[in-house]
Amino acid sequence: MRIARFLHADPAAARAGSTPGTAIHWGVVEGADSPRRGALSVAAIDGHPFGPITYTGQRWPLGDVRLLSPVLPSKVIAVARNYAEHARELGNEVPAAPLIFLKPSTSVIGDGDAIRLPASSSEVHFEGELAVVIGRPARSVDRSDALSYVLGYAAGNDVTARDQQRADAHFTRAKSYDSFCPFGPWIETEFDPADVRITTSVNGVIRQDGRTKQMIHDVAEVIAYSSAVMTLLPGDVILTGTPAGVGPIVAGDTVTVEVEGIGALVNPVRSA
Repeated sequence: MRIARFLHADPAAARAGSTPGTAIHWGVVEGADSPRRGALSVAAIDGHPFGPITYTGQRWPLGDVRLLSPVLPSKVIAVARNYAEHARELGNEVPAAPLIFLKPSTSVIGDGDAIRLPASSSEVHFEGELAVVIGRPARSVDRSDALSYVLGYAAGNDVTARDQQRADAHFTRAKSYDSFCPFGPWIETEFDPADVRITTSVNGVIRQDGRTKQMIHDVAEVIAYSSAVMTLLPGDVILTGTPAGVGPIVAGDTVTVEVEGIGALVNPVRSA
């Protein structure tokens, strides 16, 4: 099941004087996988997806709605150096335990939204990743049971001001700018994260090409480790690390992160 959060014109809201006459929904994306999203439709659900799914009966072609970030997380947990080749390309050691950091909820954007380059950085990099969405509260969970706390998976991009990361010797400023966490296009709930392909393309040219089996610490381990530190809430997002091949983006670029079995997350790059 592919769960999306989206914006759609709402004639009733417009008649009532609401501006701009739109409403935000969650829904289930229906139709066979296709590079042409116009062949898909989205069926609205009642309320949120963190429980039984009840359909409202409303349905629209996917091309008639605007996809938003699939959730608004209370926090985004990211894992650094979780692929050995990526750690080596930046001159870092492979960590013995998951090396986690936080990105603020204000960094989250959806499919089609622009990554905005801050004037304070001259070297912003893409980092395509598998994203995990938590489905129920998790605190100190066992690794053997960790995947049962997952609602589903999506594509993510841990955008990074690399020059600031080097200057600060930590991750907070470099990873936290508004728009530095593209995430989507939807949440795939029927998905095995053990061994799938992740690619990142810039302007149609593949720059990263890896598989999740190359993770040093797998999804279950990362969830268990993170939940021992902080309570994970429904809708929280975990970015599981990036394969080798990260590199710079500039205004005018288009970045596409594609996860096999989920779909493509596409974001233009703009100056702030």
